Amino acid sequence: MNLTIYQLDAFTSTVFAGNPAAVVPLTEWISDELMQKIAAENNLAETAFYVAEGEQFHIRWFTPTVEVNLCGHATMATAYTIFEYANYPKSLIEFTSKSGILRVEKQGDLLELDFPVDVPVPAETPQEYFEGLDIKPIETLKGISDYFLVFENESQIKAIKPDFKTIAKVPCRGVIVTAKGDEVDFVSRFFGPQSGIDEDTVTGSAHTTLTPFWATKLGKSTLTAKQISARGGELTCTLVGDRVKIAGKVAPYLKGEIFV
Repeated sequence: MNLTIYQLDAFTSTVFAGNPAAVVPLTEWISDELMQKIAAENNLAETAFYVAEGEQFHIRWFTPTVEVNLCGHATMATAYTIFEYANYPKSLIEFTSKSGILRVEKQGDLLELDFPVDVPVPAETPQEYFEGLDIKPIETLKGISDYFLVFENESQIKAIKPDFKTIAKVPCRGVIVTAKGDEVDFVSRFFGPQSGIDEDTVTGSAHTTLTPFWATKLGKSTLTAKQISARGGELTCTLVGDRVKIAGKVAPYLKGEIFV
């Protein structure tokens, strides 16, 4: 069996920045085991697989070790693939997924994700975060999948050097660390060693949790954000009721063929 594969950098206008994702179009589903093996071989934060189903597309996401329920940057990369390489004629793509209906709209050279909001609630700080991050947050919350730690300033976020083995002991997808930004509304980083990703470059899904929090804190519905990983990424996030719209650009890197 030969499968086409694309690799794209999301939330950036240039290659070698933003968050890389692989996209594998399918005409019908292959086994979960094979999808997981392909994702492990790609060794990227996420590999997305999709199948056209009538007017919609069904999408699934795999890290090198597990299937996840939601991934923003790989959804954006998949939408770019459908728009640019599948000759999709409309400006709005609708995906079905484990997280419900997801939409991506093309707006010039921007793609805007439309995802369900994930409002974090106050939580106790796991002891492993005190030990593994070596800094005390001013607030701890939890969303559907991730813990959410708030710190005083951007410099503290940049300085964090996680002990990944320790923080991986917490039973969740990962942990978001965030603070008010110096030049943007807020900054963040995302650590998910228990999901096979020590530090994710730009985590679109984390911004479904970050956006409602910072919209309330800052009293505004549209916010600028940076994920300050080594590669970095820039996002514009808008809170619209129970949805979050996350806009960014995509830079294509490669097209290839998988032999399995």
